[in-house]
Amino acid sequence: MTKLFLLLIGGLKFGKILTTTGTMLLSIAVYAMFYGWRYAVGFVLLLLVHESGHYLAARRRGLNVGMPTFVPFVGAWIQLKDIPHDAETEAYVGLAGPLAGTLGAVACYFLARRYDSNLMLALAYSGFFLNLFNLIPLSPFDGGRITAVLSPRIWFAGVPVLIGLFFYHPSPLLVVMAILALPQLKQAWNHNPRAPENVRYYALAVSVKLSYAFYYLALLAFLAMMTFGVHDMLESVHGR
Repeated sequence: MTKLFLLLIGGLKFGKILTTTGTMLLSIAVYAMFYGWRYAVGFVLLLLVHESGHYLAARRRGLNVGMPTFVPFVGAWIQLKDIPHDAETEAYVGLAGPLAGTLGAVACYFLARRYDSNLMLALAYSGFFLNLFNLIPLSPFDGGRITAVLSPRIWFAGVPVLIGLFFYHPSPLLVVMAILALPQLKQAWNHNPRAPENVRYYALAVSVKLSYAFYYLALLAFLAMMTFGVHDMLESVHGR
């Protein structure tokens, strides 16, 4: 009976790995049809680096978390099976993804400069842009999870950003994100900072809130600078 139980547990773990690997390969195959297999592999690996940041941060804080799942043209995510203990824990896990993803994009950038590779430059741009996009201060974006350490009501600052992006570059993904954001905005609108459950979750030292605000703004500024800078580099390459 014990052997059977261990076999089932092992099968479950194998199933999770198979799901992650399978959805990664599916994403690579779909992206390869549009952008070529080299870019597809690099792009999916950048997504994996981003999600690994979330995964490792969640595990470090003692949270039960699922392995990454990938969906073509949507991205990837990990499932938090435990609710974060407080807003600082949520911000910590939320920040880890864009931070790891930025490091991956920086690695691509330096490889592009070192070997004069347009492929690596394109991957660097994708990495910088996607992590910048993820910092929109609106849940369920990572930026919403980070800025909630100040107040959930700050999510309303992300609404005009999302609307502006839609008018600049209409995308079904933006519509999906807007739909997912609606219940979060309702929660923010009804947020009562004096409610006992909110006091427990959001009551943090001012120094902690200021620290996360600094990390968020610094990462946002760096990603914006690199996104536009690498975009200009790609434009000059295509203009030759």
